[in-house]
Amino acid sequence: MHTRFILINTSHAGNVGAAARAMKTMGFDDLVLVAPRWANVLRREETIQRASGALDVLEKCRIVDTLDEALDGVTHLCATAMTPRDFGPPTTTPREHFEMLSKQKQSAPIAQGLEGSLVPISVDAVPVQQGVGFLFGSERFGMRNEDVYRCHVCLSIPSNPQFGSLNIGAALQVIAYEWRLALGGFAVQPATQPSALADAAQVTGMLGHLEQSLTALGFLDPAAPKKLMPRLNALFNRAQVTQEEIHILRGIAKAILQRSAHAPAADGDLVAMDGKTTLNG
Repeated sequence: MHTRFILINTSHAGNVGAAARAMKTMGFDDLVLVAPRWANVLRREETIQRASGALDVLEKCRIVDTLDEALDGVTHLCATAMTPRDFGPPTTTPREHFEMLSKQKQSAPIAQGLEGSLVPISVDAVPVQQGVGFLFGSERFGMRNEDVYRCHVCLSIPSNPQFGSLNIGAALQVIAYEWRLALGGFAVQPATQPSALADAAQVTGMLGHLEQSLTALGFLDPAAPKKLMPRLNALFNRAQVTQEEIHILRGIAKAILQRSAHAPAADGDLVAMDGKTTLNG
């Protein structure tokens, strides 16, 4: 279904840019402005700055004088409002309504056939919405009743009852996100490819290197190691360390051994000299 976002009587140029950016992040690009405050709103500096990378949406954006001009090709119109009206289209949440729209093609109505038998109607024969439009009112006075009456539904974003008023850019982002989810959404792209897990031989080699460094530090007594190394082995098995992490740990062990070899010995320390171990002091 084609999607169009319509801003009516927008008074702040920055909101137009924010709307364009919110739309592009969700993969939409049909934006129409109805009688905005600024005739040159698409070229104003604040608009361009707030669009931040969505200039292509601004370039495609249309400015019209009336709502009728903005509704060409729209077969299902959604108003946005914080609270229900006494009269007008039914009010529901975006998610609930979008689930209904997205399932229209999946439902097969039943019709009465010859001699009273019930037969399914082909899904292709069921009229479906070809264009969905979302209306956003002015920052100053919101949606006018006459505009809301033209809509099929009024969408209300669940929010704090004591403070439910959203900026147009924020409200549009929520609607666009919910609609994108209903249409199928985008797959999450991993930022980086995960490193391969280390195999048993790599873990064993790292543990041996780590054991040498802990001994050099005096943390591990080779004569009475107890269960330190087996416990570390179990820890790394649970952690499922990667090959990259193995390289980091071995680098740490190497640095410890290098520092220990050049550290000055204190009285009573064992010092290695020419391959022989002597007692200093």
